[in-house]
Amino acid sequence: MNCFGSPPGKDVTPPRSRRSTNNMAANSATPPSDRRFLIIFDFDETIVNESSDDVVVQAAPGQNLPAWLKDTYRPGHYNEYMQRVLAYMAEKGVPESAIRSVIEKIPASPGMLALFQFLRHRPPQDFEVVLVSDANTFFIESWLRRVGARQLFVKIFTNPATFDKDGRLVLRPFHSHSCLRCPENMCKQVILRDYVMRRTQERGRPFQRVFYVGDGANDFCPSLILGPRDTAFARRDYPMHRLITEIHEARPGEFKAVTVPWASGDDVVERLRKHAEEK
Repeated sequence: MNCFGSPPGKDVTPPRSRRSTNNMAANSATPPSDRRFLIIFDFDETIVNESSDDVVVQAAPGQNLPAWLKDTYRPGHYNEYMQRVLAYMAEKGVPESAIRSVIEKIPASPGMLALFQFLRHRPPQDFEVVLVSDANTFFIESWLRRVGARQLFVKIFTNPATFDKDGRLVLRPFHSHSCLRCPENMCKQVILRDYVMRRTQERGRPFQRVFYVGDGANDFCPSLILGPRDTAFARRDYPMHRLITEIHEARPGEFKAVTVPWASGDDVVERLRKHAEEK
């Protein structure tokens, strides 16, 4: 069963990386302006319980990559590395169907489908739901459609990826930016700041609260611009949580948002329900 009741149709080596532009995979229409809250989700190890870039290797010959290819990784340039990985898989004849199959089988993080159910069944004026991820359009769209959750998200910001005429999944960077904290292909703070600014102008008023659900170091950067009425849902004991804990200890008062560690989507639902009942 998918999450809406119909049949389903960390630090690793090399480490994952991220970047900034106006590419997006999402509906181009402007979302409705009556939503009270904005909630942003990461994808890898937040919505899904694994890294999709790691999982896709299961479709490679022998479910492994050659050492020479792994050795081409450079810190901060993970997107370029994954371009080479996907090119290698195409050269070895790995078809689109095999890539889609391994991606669709990634398990959801604990309680995440229940969280999606909660959001789907709230009154439509409650939540505007957005996804910001350093994965790519093909992985994210494939997985969300498999579980029946694609329609929940009004916007998806991620690295573009499409199959060319030769059957190669061509991955491109999302954008470029000047943030020294983030991978060269994506700064989620830039994306979040620009999106909130644009939506505030379109709506004529700010969101009552912003919620950010993530796990990684690149989710820490956007959480820095959240305000005291906002909430950073940081996956417990993952890099985002550790970095927030460190900044609280080193520079008390600098991190403004309320921090809620989560181990399950149920932890997020509990807090969202309380805010949704506010008038």
